[in-house]
Amino acid sequence: MGLTLEESLRLTVAALMQVTGDSQRSVAAALGLTQTQVSRRQSGAVSWSLSDVDVLAEHYGIGALDLLAGPTRACEALPADRHRSVRAETKGASR
Repeated sequence: MGLTLEESLRLTVAALMQVTGDSQRSVAAALGLTQTQVSRRQSGAVSWSLSDVDVLAEHYGIGALDLLAGPTRACEALPADRHRSVRAETKGASR
């Protein structure tokens, strides 16, 4: 049996956080939540809302449907400048 949409979204958010280097605290700030509230969503104790999906998609610069399509699609849709390695190279070049 496959993943539920809720499980897939949690995996997708985790993958995007890994690729971008975002912490739960930075995701929480983008959503106007606390780190604890994001942690509860990521653990499955509380569900992500459709409003959360819209804000997450905007935060990562991808479409909401890309976010809901799973980790692979969301990471492929992520703008290059949002990748952790690109941001680190840009910081290094500006020094």
